[in-house]
Formats: sequence, structure tokens, C-alpha cells
Amino acid sequence: MNISLYIGGAALLLALLTLLIQEGRALQQRGLAYPWREVWVSIAVAAGRRVLLTVLFGGINLAALNLFYQQRWFTLSLRNEAGVLWWRVLLLFLAVEFFYYWQHRCMHQVRWWWADHSVHHSPNRLVLLVAERLGWFTPLTGVVLFFAPLCLLGFSPLAVFTMVSFNLFYQFWLHTEAVGKLGWWEYVFNTPSHHRVHHAANPYYLDANYGGVLIVYDRLFGTFIEEKAEEPIVFGLVQPQYSTNPFAVATQEWRSILRDVRQHWSSPQRLLGYIFGVPGWSQDGSRCTSAMLKAQASALTATASGNTYTTTAPASHHAAPKPG
Repeated sequence: MNISLYIGGAALLLALLTLLIQEGRALQQRGLAYPWREVWVSIAVAAGRRVLLTVLFGGINLAALNLFYQQRWFTLSLRNEAGVLWWRVLLLFLAVEFFYYWQHRCMHQVRWWWADHSVHHSPNRLVLLVAERLGWFTPLTGVVLFFAPLCLLGFSPLAVFTMVSFNLFYQFWLHTEAVGKLGWWEYVFNTPSHHRVHHAANPYYLDANYGGVLIVYDRLFGTFIEEKAEEPIVFGLVQPQYSTNPFAVATQEWRSILRDVRQHWSSPQRLLGYIFGVPGWSQDGSRCTSAMLKAQASALTATASGNTYTTTAPASHHAAPKPG
């Protein structure tokens, strides 16, 4: 193996360790303990995901995109004989960000996709390494098809996959409580502050800040909410996940769907609702969607303090059974 790969890997590992040490110190200065429990669970979930992707699901996403690329309307290469076509790279970046926004938003609004994505929202603290707590069955959910239009337009699956990977790589540093607001950067780009809002379970913050690298699509489509000092963030799911069993963490919502399927098998309409409806939907109203949670919170606030704040983001998030 080329020695440069070893050097590059060692440099990345050193950089990661440096970031983790600095994050730990920053949390300590704020009087916050480092959440080792969340980190170890995240590492175990990430290991399980890697095994499944390597053994069972490897190549599924690229193969799916390639089916659309074979039917492409144009061929949009990112380089020619003269070199890299940077305007096309920029176009692909903006397009990937656009489709990522809608993919991410739908992952919070459709239970089938939320079942996989909820794993990422299960940590009750936000530190860098919990960014790797991701669902085990992502390739089987079909979310990659959100990027299929780019392959139809003529961008190669490899180019799209590479740009999506860059998008996700950028998001790693967003998962932290140790970084405050970053001035002008907050207006255009996704930041730790914006992403803390996205990971909040507070009703006020639900359904917000879906962007990957940029925050402009959230501002454009009305899903942007700013982190507020008077509304301290509570991280995790609406119904908190405390298990340290990686299998339980990775499959919790899938098992919940299976229970609903068994119970409502005789009614196709209800079956579709429990599988593909808004998370928290139930035919008898015994559970709460995030829209309901936000409405309840707004009503309580209005009653208690004369409508001190109003929510601005549309609803439909990681809803859960009604508390209590």
C-alpha cells in the first residue's frame, strides 16, 4: 500500500484527536461533563453500520444512481481537456445541497425514512463523535433516489456521490455544544448553533434547519429557526432513548413500525399511515405529531405569558406517543 495513505490516515487521526481534546476542554470550561456514554453507544452503532454496509449493502446506492445515469438527458462532466470545469462543480454543489435539503426534510416527515434517521437523533448530548451514530438500513430505504435527478441531468453517480460525501463530511464539526455563534458565517452556512437547533427535542425548535453545508434553503423555504438563549436546548428524541444496546438503538423505530403493522394489518389505509405517514400519526389520535406538540406548547405559552413567542417552522418531526 502507498505510504502516503498511511501518512494521510495518521494525519486525519491526529486532527480528530486534537478536535476531541479541544472539545472536551471547552465543555469542561463550561462546567459540562463529557458524555462518554453517548460516545461509546455511537461508536458501537457506527461499527454495526459499517459491517452491514460492507457485507450486505455495499454498492447499492451507486448502482441505483447508475440506473438513472444510463438514461441521462445530457452528459455533464466536471472536467474537459483544459482541466476542471469549476462552474459545473459549483452547480453540482448547489444542486446537491438543494436535493439534500429536501431529502433531509422528508426524512423527518415520512415515518419510513424517519425510522432510519431517528437513530442519528437519539443522542441526548451533542458532541463530535455522535455524528457517526447513523441508521443501519439507509441503502434499503431509497433516500438516495432524491439525487437521481442529478444523474438524469448528466452528472455521473461518482461525482454526485463524491459531492454528497463532502456535504456529510462538512457536517461532522456541526455536532458539538462547544462552539458558539460564528458571526456572518451564520447567515449563509450551517453552523453548530444551527445544527443544535436541528437536534433539539424542544417543541419550539422542531422541524428546523435541514441544510447540510448551507442554511440558505432553510431561510428560503421557511424552516430556519435561530438558537435562543432564553430557550435552552434539550437534545434527543421527544421520547428520550436511554438504551446502551446498539441493536436496540438502531432498530427502535423499525420495531415500532412492525408492531403497528401487525396490529393494523387488516386495514390498508391505516397500514399506509403507520408506515409512510407523518411520524407520530395514529388513527385514534393517541399519539402526537410534532405539529401537535408545537401547537400544544404554543397554547401553553400563550396562556402563561401572553404568547411570548411563536413558532415559525412547519411541523412534522420525530414525533412520539403523547407524554404521560
